[in-house]
Amino acid sequence: MADAKENARGSLLMMGSMAMFTFNDVVLKTLSGEIPLFQAIFIRGCFVTTALFIFVYAKGWFTLRHPARDWRLIGLRTLGEIGATLTFLWALFNAPIGAVTAVLQATPLVLTLAGAALLGEKVGWRRYGAIVIGFIGVMLIVKPGADGFNPFVLFAVGTLGFIVLRDLPTRRIGRGVPSVFVALVASCAITSAGGIGVLLSDWVPMETGEVVTLAAAASFLLVAYVLAVSVMRVGDMAVVQVFRYTAIIWALVLGFLVFGERPSPLTLIGAAIVVSMGVYTFYRERKVRG
Repeated sequence: MADAKENARGSLLMMGSMAMFTFNDVVLKTLSGEIPLFQAIFIRGCFVTTALFIFVYAKGWFTLRHPARDWRLIGLRTLGEIGATLTFLWALFNAPIGAVTAVLQATPLVLTLAGAALLGEKVGWRRYGAIVIGFIGVMLIVKPGADGFNPFVLFAVGTLGFIVLRDLPTRRIGRGVPSVFVALVASCAITSAGGIGVLLSDWVPMETGEVVTLAAAASFLLVAYVLAVSVMRVGDMAVVQVFRYTAIIWALVLGFLVFGERPSPLTLIGAAIVVSMGVYTFYRERKVRG
């Protein structure tokens, strides 16, 4: 179990990562309806990939001589990153940012379930119960069949599955592989996916302000990438992951201030249930581990 200093560092990394991801989301969402999704992914990715490559190369961390096991884990993580990016941004461009972000707060519950199903980790009935209740909260956020149902929120539910594919391998990547290098590989792959999408669709001419906006999103994402990879490798996850929920605060506040979004009572209740069950799951996990 990590000491207090490592847990504090991990908690700060997590809060920083959630803030940067949310700022990136807000900036990108301002372009929805103006710039096609794949074009936004591609241009933003060019900025991020270039910056990451320069940094990695300057540090002398650019090498392909990593163990085969690490490359397999990086490959799995990258596939998850591509899927998570595409499904999440599709939801973000077409649904309220508060609802989309609230759904993603079920990530710790999904990871706990995946750890039990795929890695054989022991999960007691209390945590299984929390997972079930948490998914009820997700259904309240999604509101299938109800008035105000936005089908694009379901893409955020799909994002949860890709996050499992991304996060489970991350903690098993050897410490000899720099976090920034892992982020560079993911950025290259996502940018390539965006480029393929651009080739299969129409290119929309852009104004200077839109390019600057994408550059700003890239700056936030660049920092978020590095922090997100680092946080999975620092501190006790049962402590650090609790601070993931700061994202919902950022999303609700910025969604209201920037887009005038007012979450429905069901969305707020659902988000509260998901967050509560996530925190309880972390508490139980830490207690079980002693």
